[in-house]
Amino acid sequence: RFTNEFIKNPTIDEQFIFCTCGSRVNVLEISTGKIVHSVEHDDQEDITSFVLSPDDELLVTASRALLLKQWDWKRATCTRSWRAIHTVPVASMTFDPTSTLLATGGCDGTIKLWDVVKQYCTHNLKGSSGVVHLVQFHPDISRLQLFSSSLDCNVRVWDLQTSKCVHVLQNHYSAVTSLSFSQNGDTMVSSGRDKICTVWDVHSFKATRTVPVYEVNVQNKYFDLLECVLRVWEASSARCVHTRTLSSTLTPASVTAEHNIVFYQLPSLSTLQQFSGYSDEVLDVKFLGKSDSHLVVATNSCQLKVFELLTNSCQILYGHTDTVLTLDVFRNASMFASCAKDRSVRVWHMDSDSGHVTCVAHGSSHTNAVGSICCSRLKASFIVTGSQDCTVKVWDLPAELPVEGEEVHQLTARITEKAHDKDVNSVAVSPNDKLLASGSQDRTAKLWSLRPEGPLELLGVFRGHRRGIWMVCFSPVDQVLASSSADGTAKLWGLQDFSCLKTFEGHDASVLKVIFVSRGTQLLTSGSDGLVKLWTIKTNECVKTLDAHQDKVWGLHASRKDDLMVTGSADSKITVWKDVTEVELAEEQAKQEDQILKQQELSNLLHEKKYLKALGLAIALDQPQTVLTVIKAIRQGENTCELLEKTVLKLRTDQKESLLRYCAMWNTNARNCLDAQGVLQVLLKHLPPEELLQFQGARTHLEGLIPYTERHMQRIGNLLQCLLPAVVAAGRSRGGGWHCPVACAVRWAAGPGPLSLRRLGLCGPA
Repeated sequence: RFTNEFIKNPTIDEQFIFCTCGSRVNVLEISTGKIVHSVEHDDQEDITSFVLSPDDELLVTASRALLLKQWDWKRATCTRSWRAIHTVPVASMTFDPTSTLLATGGCDGTIKLWDVVKQYCTHNLKGSSGVVHLVQFHPDISRLQLFSSSLDCNVRVWDLQTSKCVHVLQNHYSAVTSLSFSQNGDTMVSSGRDKICTVWDVHSFKATRTVPVYEVNVQNKYFDLLECVLRVWEASSARCVHTRTLSSTLTPASVTAEHNIVFYQLPSLSTLQQFSGYSDEVLDVKFLGKSDSHLVVATNSCQLKVFELLTNSCQILYGHTDTVLTLDVFRNASMFASCAKDRSVRVWHMDSDSGHVTCVAHGSSHTNAVGSICCSRLKASFIVTGSQDCTVKVWDLPAELPVEGEEVHQLTARITEKAHDKDVNSVAVSPNDKLLASGSQDRTAKLWSLRPEGPLELLGVFRGHRRGIWMVCFSPVDQVLASSSADGTAKLWGLQDFSCLKTFEGHDASVLKVIFVSRGTQLLTSGSDGLVKLWTIKTNECVKTLDAHQDKVWGLHASRKDDLMVTGSADSKITVWKDVTEVELAEEQAKQEDQILKQQELSNLLHEKKYLKALGLAIALDQPQTVLTVIKAIRQGENTCELLEKTVLKLRTDQKESLLRYCAMWNTNARNCLDAQGVLQVLLKHLPPEELLQFQGARTHLEGLIPYTERHMQRIGNLLQCLLPAVVAAGRSRGGGWHCPVACAVRWAAGPGPLSLRRLGLCGPA
């Protein structure tokens, strides 16, 4: 969120603006409205003040942890950090015109000056009463003067040569909010919350003129603000020379308590760009525009915000006098309706060319807050509202709505129906405009016949939820109704017999929203637990859970093409989601096709006995079983030991790492232990222990090999004891050599492995 103390003037080239958001300073690109850089304190403490040097090179921030940090903001890196010396947080900061001196005003009533080049504190100015919320150097650095203001409503002038306060300027009766100097430095203007601006002679330090601007809170020197009115004053004559009624509560390159930023073209004061810095609790959000190019957002405010997705530019819509609760968009996507706690409904129209939004219709006849609204589906002919007064109203729209500049059309309710015993939380119109559904805090949903003439006719009641119903929604393709409830479930109901067809359970708290997506085959739900869940209706299965919010997700809407979704939460976040199902399917299909081609290539290489390429390809596929197949193929031929050794040693280091990992897996199975021990023999024989231990996870893999290797040795030892007489006899009968296949296997499998492991210090005496 932003306040006037936490936004700084744009850079010299007017491309960026700096503003704080908690423990971060965001660098906003004015042309696109996007955050291009962000610097953040490691301690996650909120930033209390920050300043950008006049040459745009240095950014200095102060946090509640009493740390000052100097940043290279273009690279988002901290270049220096030091203690602020203040005993409490820094409230204000400023650079001198040379960008070498930094002044910090603390909540402890002291002012400290820092040489940012030589990196030491040069002055410690005492004498201010309370929080020093304003510090500013005289633009002529040769005068070595610093101006400050604190809670005593005075402006103090400090001589930096003597470190003493030489003047106290007294004319304000409330906090001084800003100071500004003329180009020659001889005149200064101060503004304050006492609704006046004072012009000072800087030589005599006397007030030459007092300009009463009669504003609630004067925040700037030459511009003041009251209920969307911008005034420009001439200091010499104290006359208002320009007045402009604004479309928002914004001033040029400044921020108000509404957390909105705007830029105006001078001297015409035409709007260039405006941004919304803080949305508070997001209560509803909808796509707007024929190509879903905009978002309309209802926050915990009487204003509506319309964002252009491409540039993040924001329009602030005024009309409601209390918090806007919910929204709905007509089928043409250029009109939408809103309802609020002020008991009124409004219809808005967005110009397809300029994107400008205006109110075209207004109605007010509910006796309590209007908490739900729904537009007609076929054409813009009516809207339906539900209220905390337990009634449902149908409002007809005229065939021709007024254009911009014409008087807003006054709506009257054609139908008023006492629908429920408690608050009506949701209303929905069927795709053919013939049925109306309502959901209430009384735990029931009702189905009504919606006729062009005559009252509503109750067709049936849906009972089954254990707590109040938050939302009802018609399927776009089937004769079913979806509902979400505070009992943590969403249900599907048949419109013929009003029975519950399916129940979806998975949220840990109230299910606030439910909508149909994927042509009615899936449901999206959002809950108080901050989660958004995607359900497949046919299987009752939750196929995806999206976790991007920290609080209740009040807003949930899908684009007309079903390829985008937007969520809005009480955590002030608005998140746009993209459906990547088709992309993932295409990637998976391409991956499978690639696997098939590689498998065929592998078969061809094995057939041609190109074992090195085959082994490299199998490792690239990261398929241990396929690699084992290649190893077995190598060991089935002639001169297996030499061929295996020659092939393995030609592999790259990363391929040998993978092979060691596979050996640990193969060695767990007695059927594959000979293949694992054969590969292991080559690695341990030809690679020094130091190089082997550099492999990623080598120690873990080798330690995993030991117990299974000892088990295999014990098994072979038992076999030897049983077959030893036969082996010796067979050996002697053939000249005393180790020619028996069993003996050869025993010698090869049992010999090198453990001995080499013992060399690494990873194997015991066994």
